[in-house]
Amino acid sequence: MARPKTHEVTTLLQAWGRGEDAALDEIIPIVYRELRRIAHRYMAGERPDHTLQTTALVNEAYLKLVDSRRVNWRNRAHFFAISAQLMRRILVDYARARGYRKRGAGAQDITLHEGLVGGNERGRNVLELDDALKALAELDPRKSQVVELRFFGGLSLEETAEVLKVCPDTVLRDWRMAKAWLGRELGAEKGGSVSV
Repeated sequence: MARPKTHEVTTLLQAWGRGEDAALDEIIPIVYRELRRIAHRYMAGERPDHTLQTTALVNEAYLKLVDSRRVNWRNRAHFFAISAQLMRRILVDYARARGYRKRGAGAQDITLHEGLVGGNERGRNVLELDDALKALAELDPRKSQVVELRFFGGLSLEETAEVLKVCPDTVLRDWRMAKAWLGRELGAEKGGSVSV
């Protein structure tokens, strides 16, 4: 199956946002593979015996997306940014409900870098990162959004720039500054340093 053009996805998303339910039926098969990729990135940072699996995370996000009717979808990148944000919230809520904050309670470390999430490097758990991102959002909301879109959503510099309506150079500067800030913030919490 050929990959649909970005404008075709955008047209379907906008139709769905206007309340055309048939557009949702058309868009889900098209975007499902990308939603699974985003969910897999999230789940790669979780402990191996996590009871929430990739497919379940996609399904939870899908249910929340369906409930968020009448969203003014700007484009494909906007859709995936919102999807990534929903998945992050689902995992954070799930971890908090299970009490994983206490002594780590099995939450696996994750790292912030340009590549995959949760590789062999050790970093900070998802709850600590979520708290740090909230603190960053209070200081500089755009930098927090850049991290969310790039790290969690897997968006490129260009896609992130499109969502935030800034140039890619601005995204790159924000990305570098946010990673440095988060490295200091997360390192200070543990009394050490973090490579991001």
